[in-house]
Amino acid sequence: MRATHIQLTDEDRRILESRVRNSKTEQRQVLRARIVLGAAQGAKTGSIAKDLKVRPNTVSKWRTRFARAGLAGLDDAERPGKPSSYRQDTEKRVLSKLDEPPPEGYARWNGRLLSQALGDVTKHQVWRILRRHAISLERRRSWCLSTDPEFARKAADIVGLYLDPPENAVVICVDEKPQIQALERAQGWLKLPNGKALTGFSHGYKRHGTTTLFAALEVTTGQVKAGHYNRRRRVEFLDFMNQVVADYPDQELHVILDNLNTHKPKNDMWLKRHPQVKFHYTPTAASWLNQIEVWFSILSRSALKGSNFTSPQQVREAIDKFIQAYNPQAAPFQWRKRYVYPKGLANRISDLCN
Repeated sequence: MRATHIQLTDEDRRILESRVRNSKTEQRQVLRARIVLGAAQGAKTGSIAKDLKVRPNTVSKWRTRFARAGLAGLDDAERPGKPSSYRQDTEKRVLSKLDEPPPEGYARWNGRLLSQALGDVTKHQVWRILRRHAISLERRRSWCLSTDPEFARKAADIVGLYLDPPENAVVICVDEKPQIQALERAQGWLKLPNGKALTGFSHGYKRHGTTTLFAALEVTTGQVKAGHYNRRRRVEFLDFMNQVVADYPDQELHVILDNLNTHKPKNDMWLKRHPQVKFHYTPTAASWLNQIEVWFSILSRSALKGSNFTSPQQVREAIDKFIQAYNPQAAPFQWRKRYVYPKGLANRISDLCN
């Protein structure tokens, strides 16, 4: 039987030779390219098979497919695979089941319960369908929507301070982290029977009291100032604010605060004595607008979580040491916050900011 004649265009030859030279080309594609290039030079099927150490049927297959479909003929043909074990309505049945209440005694559905309820669908198939739709039955997310009727105005005020602070003025974010516990727990290395060693701390602990931290973050520099107190009353708040104001004796100061009752409204007398200071309150249930909350999270992860303290004084010293290490390399936050605004509210905020 006469071998299929192969004729290459300049472009086909360039692509095939590139596949052969490229070290990242799949070896099966390299083999097919060599077969076609050899056939184009007039080599016989048996000779090509001998040189490439493959069967003549393999050479015949690929030179025939190239002659029929060109370069596309060198790609793998689609394989149908194993027939589906489930009908087309299986996915719809699984998703519809989620709208029904779970079995008696259970608070929510899981893959095993869905499989049992459907009867003819395995739990693995249930999970495949749920993953396809990005549905997680175990994961729970929380949210807090502000119901403040003046949310747009207050949010625009604070965002405006972040984006375009008044000239020659300082913007700082202030809040307190109350009741930081001094927990004593054993720490060290634990030797396991298999020879491995783990580091960690004991589940048991002793309480040694609490301390309250007041902190102020300068928005444009990221610098942090802290004050330690036993309680978080108005008197402690104003004492801390006196320390903050003393650092900016001749500058206008804009202070971002939440709506805690110790921050307002009985502080009017203090504000009259400090006319260069202006308080800006975050909307109700919107403390995420205050950048100091970001720093509190950094503090907790870096210096408090999992640490061992035998007194509130040790907690305070640990916080002070962290601030001493943090401030020299502090930088302003690239602050952003995802928020699902009620319909039309995002436009209202944008209008107020412009």
